[in-house]
Amino acid sequence: MTRPWGARLLLLTIPLALVDSADLDNMKVKVLRELKKVSPSSANVRQCLWFAMQEFNRESAEKHLFQVVKVLQVHLQVTDCLENLIEADTARTNCRKLCKGSESCVPKGNPRPEEAGANQPSAVALAALSPPQNSGYPDLLLEIQRCTFLVGALPWHSDFTVMRKECVDV
Repeated sequence: MTRPWGARLLLLTIPLALVDSADLDNMKVKVLRELKKVSPSSANVRQCLWFAMQEFNRESAEKHLFQVVKVLQVHLQVTDCLENLIEADTARTNCRKLCKGSESCVPKGNPRPEEAGANQPSAVALAALSPPQNSGYPDLLLEIQRCTFLVGALPWHSDFTVMRKECVDV
């Protein structure tokens, strides 16, 4: 009776021995094209940045959403996918995470000390602003985070993965 179990056990250990003896150098991802600077306005970069910010906001412990204030630079590397290395400045917005999407989210900040008073824009004026893609808000002192995202993309399959993210206060 132990003989059939012994044969099955032997058959199960053979694949494990093969995996264990695999050459790990052959398992490295082959770089087909080294990092090259690309335009932040390309459709693929915008998709990757949108996905990265969705993941960032979903995983963040903050109560408010963050959004990109300025894209600093983008590099593309081709491996088994398109790897986009995106460096961007982000800021907390006035929108809570559970908002219905009907309010327009603008970066939340404190008025600059020298501009407090009569020159300070009203909350209505700030809410009417649509955030520019590549410029900051000179009238607000924002809490800026500089984030670097490495996003792997197979855009033809609508498949995106945040491979790495790192943010530091600026």
